[in-house]
Amino acid sequence: MKVARVELLKPYLESRDFIGIFRFPQGAQGLYSQLVPTLALCGILVYYAAYSVGMGPVPWVIMSEIFSIDMKAIAGSFVTLGTFFLFSAASLVTLLFVARLVPETKGRTLEEIQESLKASA
Repeated sequence: MKVARVELLKPYLESRDFIGIFRFPQGAQGLYSQLVPTLALCGILVYYAAYSVGMGPVPWVIMSEIFSIDMKAIAGSFVTLGTFFLFSAASLVTLLFVARLVPETKGRTLEEIQESLKASA
């Protein structure tokens, strides 16, 4: 069974819209306030399932189409390794940012934190 790529993207886009419907303000009243957590969870699960069918496999399909048969295994390994190192580099930058610029707040009151942020600004 052959399915067009655009058709695979439709559930992904529709599930994204489904999640957006349930972004109620915090002051939601009545029945909706009790249903919001359940509907949000259902929306996330639908989004996850639709992503797995729609957008998830697209990079692997494109990679299999652009490399020749004798290069697919090696190229796939390098692309996966590159993705891992890119994620590792982003994680390292995040770690350095938090270690250097985010102040310690353990055991401090909100007022103390605000004062220290005002003093450093």
